[in-house]
Amino acid sequence: MKRNLIVIIFSLIAAGSIYAQNIKQQETEEVTGNATMRELETYLDNLIAEDKFSGAVLVAKDGVPVFKKAYGLANKNTNAANNTETKFNLGSMNKMFTSVAIAQLAERGKLSFDDPIAKHLPNYPNKSVADKVTIHHLLTHTSGMGNYKNGKFFEQIDRTKTLADLLPFYAGEPLSFEPGAKWQYSNSGFAVLGLIIERVSGQDYFDYVRENIFKPAGMNNTDSYEKGANVKNLAVGYTRMNPDGQPDMTKPRRENTQTVSIKGSSAGGGYSTVDDLLKFSQALQSYKLLSKKFTEIVTTGKFDVGGPMGKYAYGFIDKIFNGKHIVGHNGGSPGIAANFDMFPELGYEL
Repeated sequence: MKRNLIVIIFSLIAAGSIYAQNIKQQETEEVTGNATMRELETYLDNLIAEDKFSGAVLVAKDGVPVFKKAYGLANKNTNAANNTETKFNLGSMNKMFTSVAIAQLAERGKLSFDDPIAKHLPNYPNKSVADKVTIHHLLTHTSGMGNYKNGKFFEQIDRTKTLADLLPFYAGEPLSFEPGAKWQYSNSGFAVLGLIIERVSGQDYFDYVRENIFKPAGMNNTDSYEKGANVKNLAVGYTRMNPDGQPDMTKPRRENTQTVSIKGSSAGGGYSTVDDLLKFSQALQSYKLLSKKFTEIVTTGKFDVGGPMGKYAYGFIDKIFNGKHIVGHNGGSPGIAANFDMFPELGYEL
């Protein structure tokens, strides 16, 4: 699998994902020329001047950064500026790590993608769901499960430290459709995948991904941190959005701490840097994390979502944009907008 161009964008402004899409339109062209880099820098400078972007951007070709710059403040209270080593909230980009972890266990013969939940979680509270839904369904968002981030969750957001703590917010819910029938994005499904990783590996989910993904990839600045922990160079998100996702443009941006989990989960909420995500890309492409066969399994689209999103693979999005093949994932919630793209088949090998 060739991966010669990678684009990573973090934004502390929720609307940043909209502008990131505009950036990506430029990136599908040849991006190594000085003129293109100046154009990109001018574009970002204009967004900063309009108060539409705050964060960090990295563009790399053949594993080497050709553009890397940070903008704005990581923490308005301390006046700390963002830099290229700032740790940003990944949102749902953690799903890539969860899918790689599941694939590692599959490659080791510890589980199969066709296994139902019940095989590995025999005490799962909802037997009908556990018997029907497979790991494949969970990885592709075709399980019929929903989103544990509901009203009850936000009422108890600071009391959910473990993956098991999340079960009461979703396990009793019926499926929205028969597994495999259609696509519906599901944070609950990826929370279950984390529980499966814990049961099969015998390790806490956060320990597993730290030891089996972050450490071998050299990602020393990537982890899930408890809210309020003293972590160096950690960005704070700012938003006008309420917990229900509706913006209130009459008020100034405020810290998003009320909508951020006390700790991330296997569905999202960890932290990383632009450099560490480049290391993840390189480790994935060089088959340091998975064999070539299993790398292709997780990154190849399985279910056609339709529209610009293309196909969903196993924790990765596999799509065509402006005629170019892109594999990656994004993440977002109030005060968080992140994007990770790898561009295959541009004629270079990493």
